[in-house]
Amino acid sequence: MKKLTRAEKSWILYDFANSSYGLIVMTVVLPIYYKNHLANGLPEALSTAEWGVANSIGGFLVAILAPLLGAVADAWRFKKVFLVIFLILGVVFTGMLSFLDTGMRFTALTIYVISLIGFSGSNVFYDSMLVDVTVKKRMDWISGLGYGWGYIGGALPFLMCIGLILVGTYMHTSLAMEKTSFIITAVWWAVFSIPLLMFVRQKYVVRGKHTFGQAMSNILNTFKQIRQYKNVLIFLGAYFLYIDGVDTIIRMAIPYGQEAGVTPRNMMISVLCLQFLAFPFALLYGRLGTKFGAKPMLYVAICVYAVITFCGYLMPGLSSITARQVTFYLLSFLIATSQGGIQALSRSFYSKLIPKEQAAQFFGFYNIFGKFATIIGPLMIALAGYTVGDSRYGILSIMFLFLFGGWLLTKVQAPAAEN
Repeated sequence: MKKLTRAEKSWILYDFANSSYGLIVMTVVLPIYYKNHLANGLPEALSTAEWGVANSIGGFLVAILAPLLGAVADAWRFKKVFLVIFLILGVVFTGMLSFLDTGMRFTALTIYVISLIGFSGSNVFYDSMLVDVTVKKRMDWISGLGYGWGYIGGALPFLMCIGLILVGTYMHTSLAMEKTSFIITAVWWAVFSIPLLMFVRQKYVVRGKHTFGQAMSNILNTFKQIRQYKNVLIFLGAYFLYIDGVDTIIRMAIPYGQEAGVTPRNMMISVLCLQFLAFPFALLYGRLGTKFGAKPMLYVAICVYAVITFCGYLMPGLSSITARQVTFYLLSFLIATSQGGIQALSRSFYSKLIPKEQAAQFFGFYNIFGKFATIIGPLMIALAGYTVGDSRYGILSIMFLFLFGGWLLTKVQAPAAEN
């Protein structure tokens, strides 16, 4: 295999850069900081519900903006421009999280939603620039390296933050150290984005009329074309359901674990272990997918996640704190076995279903489904918290996303490449 080009290395480094946000802000430190300090005194179920609503709002806004901005970016060579705009938005508002104090929960949620829009929006254009940095036969390899280095890029600053927080606990300055974590995240994200900004250029532009109306027309045409492929539509429906469950667990695991009585220290350690375990298991899923087919391995991953959600529902009912904390570790391990695999195999299976000559348009629709899939699950948990005051029922409802998604997947006819 030919050595990595400078553009390929620079593209991969952006995943290394922004994964710090996904782990520290979206998944671990901010959820703990929010529940312990910003929403202090609020019932646990209600604070979990508010966190779920914030994630749904951010996901919805990005899902609305992404297809339109993507069409404009393709037409006017604006991919990098939009990436920079969302990058700055994400970095600045991530840094602003360090200025929040106890009781400022609505301000915190607003700043978080804006930073989430920056993170998710920049990823839309980052993903789309893969075609600009490498050739088709190297795309799977380069994309996989991005995933792999992303796990490392999330774990390294997270280790720094854990160290600071543990030191702060003993020195009674943990609040200041948690705030420092957001500054570390913003700086890490900004610094390691520099190579992409310097060495990656957009090569491909959509031919034809470059107007706002044409951009809207391109979106409608893509929708009309994809409706002709029933197999693709069924898979997108299945993907929408089960990937919503996956994303919900990523975003809501820490608030839910804290509600169940798991200590912040144990949650941080379990998530750190998850980061290092997820990469080799993602590679294992890839090898098994090559041997047995992507669809059977997707069934395995969906079943694992169904077990995770059911056990998560039972966890708060366990009699002792120790039992709950051990269960949280076990659930983290199960997530590590399947998180990378279900994401990678979904993409590769979809690529076998679609016409190659229209791959860019069809993958644009795939990304839209993925963005909208960050809305339902967090809202289900929020609804359970608001109505019955117990997030367990929201977690149990997530299991049905996996079950219905798996059932829809059975209706998808596997392509010849799978047989």
